[in-house]
Amino acid sequence: MSMTAWSVLPMSIPSPSQGIWYLGPLPLRGYALCIIAGIIAAIWIGEKRWVARGGRAGDIQDLAIWAVPFGLVGARAYHVATDAGRYFGDDGDPWQALYLWKGGLGIWGGIALGAVGVIIGARLKGIRLLPVLDAMAPGVLVAQALGRWGNWFNQELYGRPTDLPWGLEIDPSHWPPGRSFEVGTTFHPTFLYESLWGLGAFAVLIWADRRFRLGHGQVLAAYVALYTLGRGWIETLRIDDVELSDVGGLRFNVWTSIVLFVVAVAFLVWSRRRHREREEQVYEPGREPVAEPGA
Repeated sequence: MSMTAWSVLPMSIPSPSQGIWYLGPLPLRGYALCIIAGIIAAIWIGEKRWVARGGRAGDIQDLAIWAVPFGLVGARAYHVATDAGRYFGDDGDPWQALYLWKGGLGIWGGIALGAVGVIIGARLKGIRLLPVLDAMAPGVLVAQALGRWGNWFNQELYGRPTDLPWGLEIDPSHWPPGRSFEVGTTFHPTFLYESLWGLGAFAVLIWADRRFRLGHGQVLAAYVALYTLGRGWIETLRIDDVELSDVGGLRFNVWTSIVLFVVAVAFLVWSRRRHREREEQVYEPGREPVAEPGA
């Protein structure tokens, strides 16, 4: 059945008929545009929050120079490591491990190495780490929410079949290898669930930060707890196969969410008991910005 025929199915979400457009020889990929939009949003939100915390305008942009490439490498490495057979198995193509534009970015690898990039940049600029991570964390939720729409363009990482009104139409060429379904089957739009969850968690995080004046890494911990709370149940809906997909009856990413949720909540409780107010100083001693003449 063609995508045109699929698009008239009642009460369902259509998938894009294409994910690539061309400006002459230059390809514009929907997946990449969503990732770029997320990065821009995260930098903009992080910059505003950092200045409100007493930081210098432009710091977050400078840190992004480190965080973004580190994060992309980490995200791709996590995906390849957890789905290595696709690239290094008998029928795999190792070169495709480098094809970022085809999808396949593991969020936990991106966060881990992205944080390494922030640490390096912060040390070079004399920025205290926990305050800047607290400033940046809510924007990362928005970046994740926007980036998930790239999965929609690629028709990937969707959930199991559903007859709910918002079921997602997927072209048969994008069904999981070796799987077949009845014509007209729709699937859980897990990209949409995670996007909406991310935006809702962003709103909760902003409210909590203003209400309780979170600091000392508490915003970061709350971000991890909120995100993993949603990611855990959304992950149980997905039907894509990954190599580490069944550990004790749960997908590997579900276990990752459970462990990180527990660690984040424990740190948040511990930190709130020790620090009821956020930090006043956001730079290392002696590394504070010099005021501009006449400012």
